[in-house]
Amino acid sequence: MPTRVHEFDWPDRVVVGTIGLPGARTFYLQVRAGTQIVSVALEKQQSALLAEKIDEILDQLITVEGNPFSVPTGTPDELVDNDGLEAVQEQFRAGAMGLGWDPTTAQIVIEAYPIVIVDDDDNDAALDQDGAEAAEMLLVRMPVGTARAFAKRTREVVGAGRPICPLCGNPIDADGHTCTIPEA
Repeated sequence: MPTRVHEFDWPDRVVVGTIGLPGARTFYLQVRAGTQIVSVALEKQQSALLAEKIDEILDQLITVEGNPFSVPTGTPDELVDNDGLEAVQEQFRAGAMGLGWDPTTAQIVIEAYPIVIVDDDDNDAALDQDGAEAAEMLLVRMPVGTARAFAKRTREVVGAGRPICPLCGNPIDADGHTCTIPEA
């Protein structure tokens, strides 16, 4: 079965946002071009790592002599997007993700693939039957300014969760927190 690619070369909008309360949030990578919207569920850690690695790539590109790609050091004000997610219909939950740089278009490239569940009892049959789930992907190309704004927003969304206990390092729930300090 051919892979269905949800491809966005110059998206109108690309953001990470959440649905739900801290401690029970679902993270989404949402991309829109015109009327086409794709929402892919992510783990919080995937979101945080995506923002971190995008900034690393952009920071490394700045060090290239003459900064030929005009990579901004900060987030351009006109690209700040603090709006909520648009209508969310989950396309798939991301498993493997890829991140790269396309020097021919000076764009950050994000690839997201669905989680594929393989049945241990019959691997070949499971791959064939579940192939429809794995037979799609999200491919997003975004210019450097948009990528910088995307990373900034993503860090803010990830950081807006439950506060961390300074003693044990675990999240503090709204209904309280029982801290067990490790013995020295």
